[in-house]
Amino acid sequence: MEKIRCGWCEKDDLYRKYHDEEWGRPVYDDETIFEFLILESFQAGLSWYTILSKRENFRKAFDYFDYNKVAVYSDQKIEELMNNSGIIRNKLKICAAVTNARKFLEVQEEFGSFSKYIWGFIDGRPIDNKPKALSEVPATTEISDKISKDLKKRGFKFVGSTVIYAHMQATGMVNDHIETCFIRK
Repeated sequence: MEKIRCGWCEKDDLYRKYHDEEWGRPVYDDETIFEFLILESFQAGLSWYTILSKRENFRKAFDYFDYNKVAVYSDQKIEELMNNSGIIRNKLKICAAVTNARKFLEVQEEFGSFSKYIWGFIDGRPIDNKPKALSEVPATTEISDKISKDLKKRGFKFVGSTVIYAHMQATGMVNDHIETCFIRK
């Protein structure tokens, strides 16, 4: 019997694998949360498919998203990244990744972990929207607005409400699998 999935992932194996194994599953470890924060910020203005297809290149280029390493990237490393054709070569986004790593460490220091900070916005429990169709899935919510505003106040870059809502979906803070999707079963 064919599995029923959310319509957005029927494009190809890359999307299906991401949908089936990661999207909407709660993530509480800081390393994965940081990876998705950086990937989502690079996605701003682009398709998620573009980012997924370059994900391994991003991992290698950004020291497997080790925020301690990314936080101390030099101008030379930024130039190296600008010359890496395997990633999105947008200097503002690359510099934002470095800034966000530094701010990520500050949040960890303040809250004990970034996970504790970001999950604190929803009392540590995923929000289940139970959409019947993709058309019911929002691009932003009041909570993504609130998180975005707080992150910006803390100095994070490329963390608009749409980016944050996508991050919430990716890390399972919100479950937007449609009602008929096999993941819900």
